[in-house]
Amino acid sequence: MEQVKTGTDKLRALLERDGQVLRLVVDDPPGNVLAAEVLQGISGVLEREGERAELKAIVFEGQGKHFSFGASVEEHQKEQAPAMIHAFHGLFKQLLALDVPCAALVRGQCLGGALELVCFCHFILAEPSARLGLPEITLAVFPPVAAAILPDLIGRPRAEDLILTGRSIDASVAESWGLVHRVADRAEEALDELLEKQLLPKSAAALRFGCRAARAGWHERLGADLDRMERLYVDELMESDDASEGIAAFLQKRSPEWKNR
Repeated sequence: MEQVKTGTDKLRALLERDGQVLRLVVDDPPGNVLAAEVLQGISGVLEREGERAELKAIVFEGQGKHFSFGASVEEHQKEQAPAMIHAFHGLFKQLLALDVPCAALVRGQCLGGALELVCFCHFILAEPSARLGLPEITLAVFPPVAAAILPDLIGRPRAEDLILTGRSIDASVAESWGLVHRVADRAEEALDELLEKQLLPKSAAALRFGCRAARAGWHERLGADLDRMERLYVDELMESDDASEGIAAFLQKRSPEWKNR
């Protein structure tokens, strides 16, 4: 196992199994918030290590009881939102370009931007404690990546349910919807089984071609959708009164006063 520099103490990156597995652990419990420095750290590690010829899997995980509470609410404020959204979408475009199988190991809360990262992954392994949701609508905003990915993944009615209600679902429901691939009491053991029996015996080159083939067409569409969602979010949503009010109310720990515009 080799530790990789990340540029932040809120992210640990490890090369495991002779460099075949890159494990990225958000290490800022209890919430493991995907703040700007964490996103920059992930992006930097992917830039330096993602092209390794022997790399066969990228694993995302949160330290402690929870996967992640999602992106930083402070960074959703109008002045910071454009940079935050652009950086977040840039991370997904990096992953699209790498074509390396991605897995997420989910415990506890997995909310907002964290669920968006998870639903991009090819394999999602969850413990029974997992709760997955998109609470953005309660702040008068929406999850751009989820809006682009979830309809293809779980169907439009279920995607709209999560996006429009802001509710969370448990691991068993997520599995029945096809959002989670496997629920296991010891998700780490399930991950080991996936890696050792299914991925690591394969050719790294073949896995990359397989990723590209399995998602052919979807990659190009997702890139275009992310650009469209970014414009909708930054140029239109953030000009609304209620988006600013929802974020401000959350940060000030008070009930929002909607103007409905």
